[in-house]
Parts: sequence; C-alpha cells; structure tokens
Amino acid sequence: MSAPHSWWSAVASLADGVIAVVLAPHCGSCRRPLPQPTRGPVCDSCWAAIIPFTPPLCAACGDPLPSWRIISREMAVCARCRRRRSSLACCRAIGPYTGSLRDIVHALKYGGCRSLAPRLAARMRESGVEMLAEADVVVPVPLHRRRRRARGFNQAEDLARHLDRPMLLALRRVRATASQTDLPAARRHANVRDAFALRRRRDVRGLRIVIIDDVCTTGATLEACARVLREAGAGEVSALTAARVASPRG
Repeated sequence: MSAPHSWWSAVASLADGVIAVVLAPHCGSCRRPLPQPTRGPVCDSCWAAIIPFTPPLCAACGDPLPSWRIISREMAVCARCRRRRSSLACCRAIGPYTGSLRDIVHALKYGGCRSLAPRLAARMRESGVEMLAEADVVVPVPLHRRRRRARGFNQAEDLARHLDRPMLLALRRVRATASQTDLPAARRHANVRDAFALRRRRDVRGLRIVIIDDVCTTGATLEACARVLREAGAGEVSALTAARVASPRG
C-alpha cells in the first residue's frame, strides 16, 4: 500500500469517527447509524442488498421471464408486450422497485441526497450497457417547472449526467400532472397524455436516444416521452431507469 493511500485512509477513518460522534448521521435507506459517513449517505450493506434483475428478461420491457428452458430466445417477449405496440424499442432497470433499491431512490428523490446519483448511475450503466453503447444521447424525463422549483432539482437529470453519454435536455413538460404513484394503473397513461413536448431548437432527427428516469411503474411516462421524440424524427428510442415495478407473471 502506498504512503499517500495510507495517509488518506487514516484521514478518512478519522473523519468518519468524528462525523459519526458529532453529527450521528443515519443511513438514508435502513436508517441505522452510518459507520462510514464519508462514503456517502447510504451504507455499504444497503447497496449490497440491492437485488438486480437477472436474465431471462423480456427483450422489450425488461420484466423477468420464466426459465430459458421453456422460452426460446427468439420469442423472449412477455405476453403483455406481444399484445401491444410501443414507441420504445427496449426498457431496462437495475432491479425491482422494492427493498433497498426503493429506499435509495427515495433518499435521492425525496430526501435530497443528490450525492447518491453517481453510484446509482453506475449501477444503471451496468444494467443498460448495450443500449448506452449504441446511444447518441441520453434524455432525462423533465419535471414541470413548479415541481422542479419545489424540489430544487430533477433526479432524472442528476442520473443522466453520470451515464457517460452526452445529455440532451430535449423535452419539456407542458402541463402539470398528478404524481403517477398516486394514480391507479388504468389512469396513468391518460394522466401523461400530451404532457410533454420537444423543446425549441432541439433537433433529434436520426438520433438514437435513451430516456432516463428514476422509476418505471406502468411505463406510461416513458412511452409518452418516446412518442414525442419519435414524432420529431428520432431513431431508435429506449429507456433506462434505476428501478422498475415488475409486472406479475402470468
């Protein structure tokens, strides 16, 4: 171990001890005291507790599928995606919107722990490595100006900045909508219909785009954004989120 590294480790350990005693910060996920607060507002145990999606996944929406033993790779699309048409070529997420991942997203989104964005985005890069490699730009889902003013930031933008692709603020939210989490699934598509538009002087023609957001529930918001981009001439449009509410199998 090099001397500078040893020196920095000693300083970090000392800082962790002082902060833990003086400020007594708690993990933004499990709410237990943070043993190493200099490493961020969420403890390593909660990061390790994230359960990622693992193949086989629906080639379209990213929901888990049954075993490959009963599904051919040529037909690796869930029943719901076979029944509907979508403006999105593919959707991916780190894992299901439960447990530690849900708590971390909440700490970022509602707790204002913006320092979580780089580490969360790193996990998103792993989950969406193929779509990001082929993307020209990433486009965050916009907030309405009133909600952004109240929150002080857009969590989708914070995530998009750390995905190693150019970020393009291509969309604007033209009307305020009720929170999707407060609505039953049947009303979510109607809630965001015509809620988005292309920003002035934004040219997306021919671009391969990945839309970025924190959570995908029914996919209504992502679909509404993708439709606007496709109508403006974008090429393939996909979506990558931190978490996803997986649909029940069957």
